[in-house]
Amino acid sequence: MTPRERWIRTMRFQSVDHVPDEEFGYWDNTFTAWHDQGLPKEVNSNGNCDPYFGFAPRSGVPVGIGLTPGFQHEVLEETADYQIVRDGTGVTKQIFTSGKDTIPHYLDYPLKGRKEWEELFKPRLEISLKNRYPENRDDWQAIKDQFNDPNWEIPVGIGFGSLFGWLRDWMGFENISVMMYDDPDLMHEMVEHLATLTCTVIKRAVEEIEIDYASGWEDMCFNNGPIISPEMFRQFLTPNYKRITDLLKENGVDIVYTDCDGNINDVIEPWLEGGDNTMFPVEVRAGSDPVAIRETYGKDILILGGVDKHALIQGKPAIKKYLERIQPYVEEGGFIPHVDHRCPPNVTFDDYVYYLHLKREMFGIPHPEHFEDRPEIKAIKAGW
Repeated sequence: MTPRERWIRTMRFQSVDHVPDEEFGYWDNTFTAWHDQGLPKEVNSNGNCDPYFGFAPRSGVPVGIGLTPGFQHEVLEETADYQIVRDGTGVTKQIFTSGKDTIPHYLDYPLKGRKEWEELFKPRLEISLKNRYPENRDDWQAIKDQFNDPNWEIPVGIGFGSLFGWLRDWMGFENISVMMYDDPDLMHEMVEHLATLTCTVIKRAVEEIEIDYASGWEDMCFNNGPIISPEMFRQFLTPNYKRITDLLKENGVDIVYTDCDGNINDVIEPWLEGGDNTMFPVEVRAGSDPVAIRETYGKDILILGGVDKHALIQGKPAIKKYLERIQPYVEEGGFIPHVDHRCPPNVTFDDYVYYLHLKREMFGIPHPEHFEDRPEIKAIKAGW
């Protein structure tokens, strides 16, 4: 069974030889901590770690939906401990360079109202821009030939951007919250524009390429629930999600997920109503329990993630107990287990290797020989 067949069949509750072997990723300071614990120094980013650990790859169709062009990146101030920058989305933020804090401090947002929407953002979200696809026709043909090759073995996805999360990033949490009450017409206009842009851009790709899944990004939930109420979600977002997912499903793409951290429970139903049927990464400690979600929604919901990072922090007994808890739900299908966010540095490299080993054992995933044969992995396993 090829990785592509395995991935699609798993997400459609069909029989497979084993569940796909995937993980979300790692914080930068996780690599730093793990280097002192045995991880080779050359494994130092989310871009080069998957081959080391032996995870199954996925592929994506390269079309552009975001700001084109982006804002000019500028360093406005720099000290020994931090930089103040204006990034490619126009947001001004303080980035701490001491390594003690990885979360920027946001200082100013470029999207404040209709004036900025019309002058700064709509031109960068122009629907007819040709450079949202490769300019060279032969390059696009090569992409189509690659992914439509019947021998292509890697799952093929396409991104559909964001309807709320991007606006929140461009405006800030307080500003977007106020706008939904003070200027709902502009909010509707912006969300609808993003949905129209998405549909227009991805239409060509989904019609010309056999695509297996679609993915978006929102991050619109905190530990206590969503930024906006389910009612507001249905008012502003659900109909526009449905425009996108209807287009996808018309072209055979029936696995659709949106990346959202935090407690997603109150917005699962509005997402389902909009055609988004896959929850990712299902952050457990925030209250997004994959077992409760599966028991509530059954096979209407697919799950990517759902392995509690705090179980890994607590060590081997907690890891084993947690994986045993989700095992029946993974085995029924529609559930690819991996850590529910980027793995933090307070998970030891030893315990992470143990987690991978046990996950592979429990779900019948072959142990990658190149990983198992490495001296640092043999040394870790000898100490268990």
